Amino acid sequence: MIGLAMGALTVAASLVFVALEDTIVFFYSPSDIVDKYPDVGTRFRLGGLVAEGSIDRKGEYVEFVVTDTANQLPVTFEGILPDLFREGQGVVAEGTLSNGIFVADTVLAKHDENYMPAEVADKLREQGYWQGGEDEE
Repeated sequence: MIGLAMGALTVAASLVFVALEDTIVFFYSPSDIVDKYPDVGTRFRLGGLVAEGSIDRKGEYVEFVVTDTANQLPVTFEGILPDLFREGQGVVAEGTLSNGIFVADTVLAKHDENYMPAEVADKLREQGYWQGGEDEE
């Protein structure tokens, strides 16, 4: 009886993991978005670097571009950005995609001079852009 219950639990857990496989990702890079364009209205996190020269502030409304050096995605955000938000820095934004523009409702920036989200650093390392050490994550 116990073995049957454990088997059923294993099967149920496996089905849940398979169903959630695409959503168990901390963030998507701009290249991930190009490769697998999410459905309109689907909430996800976008991570990468704030492109140089891309920040356009109009009061609390901000437009900027997130890049992973291979692809770029324009982002709009209305609200107060973190103090450490700036060009060339790692960023993770949460929101939805609308007409090719990522509409963020939350923007997170690195918290000190040595930190970049591990997933952002890994993607940039794959492309040869980020040279930070493993201990900096």
